[in-house]
Amino acid sequence: MKKMILVGRSESGKTTLSQAFPGNGKEYRKTQYINFNDYIIDTPGEYAQENSLARALALYSYEAEIVGMVLSATEQYSLYPPCCAATTNREVIGIVTQIDRKDAQPEKAENWLRLAGCKTVFKVSSVTGEGMDKLLNYLKEGEPDENSCDKRSES
Repeated sequence: MKKMILVGRSESGKTTLSQAFPGNGKEYRKTQYINFNDYIIDTPGEYAQENSLARALALYSYEAEIVGMVLSATEQYSLYPPCCAATTNREVIGIVTQIDRKDAQPEKAENWLRLAGCKTVFKVSSVTGEGMDKLLNYLKEGEPDENSCDKRSES
């Protein structure tokens, strides 16, 4: 399975998402430092939100094969500037979290992630498990299935 680093702002759902993967315990804790397990690197939201800490994300991304840009479906704005995915030499995927919430707008979050440069986007709920199987299969296989939100061109 490919190792993935999760980046995103505080409360976007990174830790809950990492705990929803098989073999990970479900005990909420505020991520204060980089947490490693077999195939997920969970990062504090402050690393993505504070310019002075952002270098740590770049350094730790070398430990992963995939960068997962996490964005909650409840966000009122995107943390990610347009085309920012092009600044990494790792594969970058988008992950829309909290799609089960009543105030969720997953299409808006997906559009923001695509604008940031994510060609492959997964919509997931760590609570209901919706979409988790597609993301897990992607990490295992490296290819999105026909039901993912992959919009890669065929050319």
